[in-house]
Order: sequence, then C-alpha cells, then structure tokens
Amino acid sequence: MNLSPSRRRRHASAALVLCAGLLLAVPPVLALNPVAPPQAKQQGEGYRLPSAALQAVVDAPRAPSLYLSPKRDLTVLLQTPALPSIAQVAAPELKLAGLRINPKTVSDSRFSFGSKLWLASTADGKERQISGLPQPLSVASLAWSPDQKYLAFNQLDPASGANELWLVDVQTASARRVAERLNSIVGNGYAWLPGGDALLVLQRPAGQGEPPQGNGVPTGPAVQQTEAGQGVRSVRTYQDLLKNEDDARLFAYYLQAQPVRVSITGDSKPVGAAGIYLGLSASPDGNYLLSQRVQRPFSYAVPVSRFPRNIEVLDAQGKLVHTVARLPLVDGLPTGNDAVPTGVRSISWRADAPASLVWAEAQDGGDPSREAKVRDAVLMQAAPFEKPPVTLAQLGSRYAGVTWANGELALLDEYWWKSRQVKQWKIAPDHLDQAATLLVQRSEDDRYSDPGEPLLQMDDGGRSRLQLSADGKSFYRIGDGASAEGDRPFLDRVDLASGKSERLFHSQAPYYEMPLGIIEGEAGRILTYRESNDVPANLYARGLAADAQPVELTHFAHPLPQLRGVKKEQIRYTRNDGVELTADLLLPPGYDPKKDGPRPVLMWAYPAEFKSAADASQVSGSPHRFNAISYWGPQAFLAKGYVVLNNPTMPIVGEGDTEPNDTYVQQLVASAQAAVDEVVKRGVGDRERIAVGGHSYGAFMTANLLAHTRLFKAGIARSGAYNRTLTPFGFQAEERNYWQAQEVYQKMSPFNYADKIKDPILFIHGVDDNNSGTFPIQSERMFAAVKGLGGTSRLVMLPNESHAYRARESIMTMLAESEDWLDRWLGAEAGKKR
Repeated sequence: MNLSPSRRRRHASAALVLCAGLLLAVPPVLALNPVAPPQAKQQGEGYRLPSAALQAVVDAPRAPSLYLSPKRDLTVLLQTPALPSIAQVAAPELKLAGLRINPKTVSDSRFSFGSKLWLASTADGKERQISGLPQPLSVASLAWSPDQKYLAFNQLDPASGANELWLVDVQTASARRVAERLNSIVGNGYAWLPGGDALLVLQRPAGQGEPPQGNGVPTGPAVQQTEAGQGVRSVRTYQDLLKNEDDARLFAYYLQAQPVRVSITGDSKPVGAAGIYLGLSASPDGNYLLSQRVQRPFSYAVPVSRFPRNIEVLDAQGKLVHTVARLPLVDGLPTGNDAVPTGVRSISWRADAPASLVWAEAQDGGDPSREAKVRDAVLMQAAPFEKPPVTLAQLGSRYAGVTWANGELALLDEYWWKSRQVKQWKIAPDHLDQAATLLVQRSEDDRYSDPGEPLLQMDDGGRSRLQLSADGKSFYRIGDGASAEGDRPFLDRVDLASGKSERLFHSQAPYYEMPLGIIEGEAGRILTYRESNDVPANLYARGLAADAQPVELTHFAHPLPQLRGVKKEQIRYTRNDGVELTADLLLPPGYDPKKDGPRPVLMWAYPAEFKSAADASQVSGSPHRFNAISYWGPQAFLAKGYVVLNNPTMPIVGEGDTEPNDTYVQQLVASAQAAVDEVVKRGVGDRERIAVGGHSYGAFMTANLLAHTRLFKAGIARSGAYNRTLTPFGFQAEERNYWQAQEVYQKMSPFNYADKIKDPILFIHGVDDNNSGTFPIQSERMFAAVKGLGGTSRLVMLPNESHAYRARESIMTMLAESEDWLDRWLGAEAGKKR
C-alpha cells in the first residue's frame, strides 16, 4: 500500500474548494423525552425520523462552496441543496473493478450536485448572476480556463441521463452547452487545453450500441491461479471487484471513451482512438498527450487502478509518438506501507517545460524490507523522446511529487512511512550537475515543525506552478500553524537564497483564519477564510501592510443566532503513561455545570498511530473554529442537552522498533480512562452516563472499549470492522500481515472478546459499504456474536448505502436510532440529575 504524507495538500487556485460548516437550525432541547426500549429488529420497520431538533440538523441549509479564479480576483460560488432521497440513492448502479457507475449518465455514482452558480469579485465582494444556465442546474464539477475567460462545468442530471459540458463566458456572465454524452466514470471527463481556447473531452463512442447482456447462464468458472516462488504478495480486501466474464464485458463497455477536442465555440474533432483511459493529459505546449490506457487481462482480485496499462505519448491528433511503458497487472505488493509496484510510477508532465515527462521507478524492487541506499530514482525525458531519460534525483525513500517553478527551481518531496520521515529538496531541473539543497526534514507526525505547503498558482498554460514573488527571489508557504495554543494558520514568504522565512500573516484569537492566496501589486492583498466560534467562515481580503484591516467579502450568516450559546473549550489532560491528550469539550446552550450539575456525555473519537510520544502529545485542532453542528458527528446531540467530547485524541504510540499496535488495547483504554476522568473532574460529565461512539476505525475503537472496559454505559459503532483475520494483509496503518503478527491481529479484534461486552452496543452499517476492510459482514457477524453470547445489541443495516451514508432517509434513521439508544441507556432526561 503506497501511502503519501497524510497532511500533504496543494493550494492550487484553480480548484480551491472552501465550505462553511453545517449549522443546527433549532434551539436545543434540554429535557429528553422518555423512549420505550426498541423492539427486536423487524423486516418491516421502515425508515424512521428522530426528534424535531435532530431533523432540523439534517435539513439545515448549507453555505456555498467557493472556487477562486487563477488570478484570484474572482470567485465562483456553488450552492449545494439538501440531501438526496433514498429513491435517488437507490437508482441502478454498477459495481465493477472497484468503481461505482451510474449506467444512465455513464459517470461515477454521485448524488450531490450544485443547484445554484454565480460569480463574485474578491476586490469588493460584488456578485453577478449567470444567465442561460440549464434547468434544473446539476453541477458535478467545474474548472476555470487558464486565461480566466471561461468557466467549464459538468452538468450531470441523473433524472434525465444528461452528462454535458457547459461553458460560462465570464465577461458576459452567460452559459451555453458545448458538448454532450460525456464519459466521466474516471475523472471529470474534461480538462482545459493550454491556451484556454479548447478542452479535451472524453465522450461515449459514437455507435457503441447497447451494453452487453448476460443471459444468466455461466460460460464457465471464474479461475484464478498463483505459482510458488513469487514471494509474499499482499492484497488488500478490495470491494466491488469483477466477478466473471459478464462483469468484464460490462466494464469494457462502460469504460470505453473517445477523446475529443472541443473548442470554445462547440466545434469538436476526435483525437486518436477510443479506449479505456485512466489518464489523458496535454503537455504544457499542447503538442503532445500523455495517455494511460487499460489493457486485458483484467483481474478478479484487484481494482482497475492495478490492471495492466500502456503508458504512451500521442501527438495532438492522437497518433502514437512514443511508448513509455507497458505495465503488467499488479496483483499484490511486498509487505509494508512503503511497498510500491516496480516500473514507471507517478508519471506526469513537468509543468514548467514545453513537453517533458517525469516519473519514479523503484530501485529496491518495490520491497521496503530490502536493504538499498537508493529506493527511488526520479527520471525525466523531454520531447521528441528520442534520447533516453536522464536522472533527476536518486532518493533514499519514496518519491512524493515535485512542485515546479522554472528551470532554476523546483521542490522535490520524498517520504518513508515506516519512520514517518518526510524530506523536501530544492533542485534546479535544468542543471542536473547542481547539488540539491535540503529544505525540510521532519517527522510527518510532528505538526509543530510543519513549515507549510508551497503556494501554487495557475500559469497561462493552465499548469499549477510554484508562486514566486514579483522579483522572483522568494516563494510562499501556507500552513496550519499547529502549536501549543492550537492551530494558527499562517502565510510565509521564503527567501530562496537564505532559506529564511518572513511571516506575512498569522491567525490571531479569537478567530481561525486560513490564508488562501496572495495577490501582489499596487492593490496587493491576502485572501483568507475567517471564522470564529459563533460566526461561520467567510471570505476576507486584507492589504499587505502589517496593520491592514480585513474586509469581509461574503456574508454567510449564522443560520440560527440563538445557538451562539454553544460553548467550546479545547482541553488538555494526561494519560497514565505521560502522553498528553487534547479534546474539544462542547457544552449545550444555557447549561451551567455549577448550577445544573453533570450531564450525560457522548464521546466520539478516531485513533491515530504515532512513532513518537512527543508527537502524539501535540495539541490538535483549534479552539476558535466555528461551532458547526452537522448530522455526521456527535455535535447534533448538543440539541438534546448532551455534553459532547469531540475528537479526544487516542494516540497509539510505537517508538523505535516497537510497532504502535503491539500495545493497541492498553493505550486505547488508557486514553479513554483519561478522557472520562477529565470530564468527571470538570463537573460536566456524569460517570454513570457516558457513551462512546465512532465511525469506521472509530467503530472498531468503540467495540474494543466496550470489550475491555466498563467505562461506558453504551456504544454506537458505525460501519466498522471487528474481526481482523478478515483483513489479513494489513488494515489502517498496520503494515504486517496476519501471519507475521497473529497475536496482534487476535488481540486487536473485539470479535474475539464479544463475551466481555457487557454494555449495550448499537451497530449501524451500509449494506453496500465500499470501503476496503469494512465489509457489511463485519457488523453482521459481530452483532450475531454479542446476541449469541447474551449481550445487549442492535443492528441497523441501511439499504443502498456505502461507507458514508447519503440518503436523507438513511441519515434520519441513523440519528433516530442513535437518539433512542442514548436516551434509553444514558437516561431519559439529559437536563436533570439522576
């Protein structure tokens, strides 16, 4: 499993998406209504509704998303409506080779679309409406043209089956359709070509005919074979794989796409041949296309990303110019999260050169257990691809990408999961004889030392490149600004000659303010997104002077001003081994612990692995973020009078040669004990009325805590995995396979301790969960074990739902079940003492 640094992000202005939080829309109810014990699960129970307070959370309006233009002087705002219905989510869907496909639209399955689109200036906030938009508007994706004259968007309407490409003329603020019958199963189905006068579009082939129909009669068995002597090859427990030749034919039919050049006037011309494209991108000069096409044989064991593929360079008309590689099926990797396939990997165009390819190739066979001074070689090859590739860099760990500026400057990243070490080098790509300069070397887990990510900007060719200062002597970094005071985002200017940083902006209490970009010149300004506990995030601009005052450009109001009484405190406490922990303690409006006494508490968490106790002890999050109350997390239950302990850190530490999971249960229990003791000590939590919950790995945590402690009176486990022998080649961050660490897998599996679960546990799971490792059978078998052993449990299987639930009816039912469970086992009146 190839893991890149988890906190790596790119501030590319072409696709910067910023969403304000979802807010509760009704006052909190401090007295809970008595709830009758739920009856045994019946087939015909149907969907349920929670209390009015929680229904309002689900149906609360959402703030629009913002997408900054390349020059950052404009933004487009996209409004997304409420949740789709179960009728929409239950529409026909194909599950093929790890993909979920809507056969009607020939797109990936998605259910959330933008229903309102408009433009705004980042100078004064003035808005402009767009004429000619399709109705009903159903925006799946959008992209600015490099010259900022146009905005392209994908109109994807599941009701009509439309999958269209539309353009907005920014000057006239008018929209028109330029292409139909897109194939957007992989990617958006379109991309701007350099210059901004045309787009490269993937369309369904003309005359393709109807999809192949199986008659239900097998043509033979599905056969797989392996041979001894290949060594250990780890294969994760992937979902939605091909099962037989009928599936393979359907996959080949729906993934077929014809590349087409579509001009801004709507004229179109085919480019090359139809095929199953996993990638197709133009060189910066527009003269070549980098093509990655899937080939047979397909696999029943791995998803499409591991299928054989041909990597080729085509000319602008689609004619083959150069074959880069013919990659075989990757049906497994050596053990370890630093394992990678052999051969060409992570190939892309060099953004600052006319037509040069850059890629990595493992020098250790892709096996992290092998001794090797050089792990990855980074290679570069320029058009016309007649000369062999040259070596750009030789790395002692894995290649993690390049940020390009020009021939004199690029930033090259590498990482090694085992040690959590990340490095960043300054290189001169046009001068291979110049030694690289090490700019950053740190543990990825050490958030305090994170210098931030380089700020990118789209160039005239549509490529994201490192944004340099006007004099070319500096570049910029944006970071979270993790500190003992919590996250305080910043914008730095880094001098290229000395490497020293100058802080241009630093978020200050009582706000959480994230810089988005900098615009230089006479009217220079910094754009930020600012929020506070009671005010949702809005776009701001401020001058470059240190004392410049911010100007609010958007005005997203608090959806319910009376909920400004939610009190949030970022608390710190210590577990018994000295590791310091952090959590957000949220108190419902109007609640005074001194007068009202302790309340029932809902604790919601997600464990994380660390290689250092010092890194694990660092403060996480910010006390100044907006108190967003969504239906997905525990905050919704503030409306019912519960105290919420959100994201209490649950670090699992393994220093040196020790693996974190070797003592998973002990550390998990210690963290939970410390959290419970802290809320009780503060007088806000009633020790006899505390529940724990989580989603996915948080559900796994929940079941383990109920199996190994009596700290909690109830648990809510959503879409989890409970028997680790069913994920034998690793899970989460665990690198070892089951046969290398049987004792660890056994001890970490709450299924093996189901007889020890003495407190009630609610299992919720999507019937069509597509997450690797959390097959629905995990919840079904765990529930059966608790039931058979005489425990108290309830299992809710949500039809047509995957790992994250999507339908309004499903979300309402999830909340209703959780509400009943908490009310029953923590007491019927949260606002009163027992």
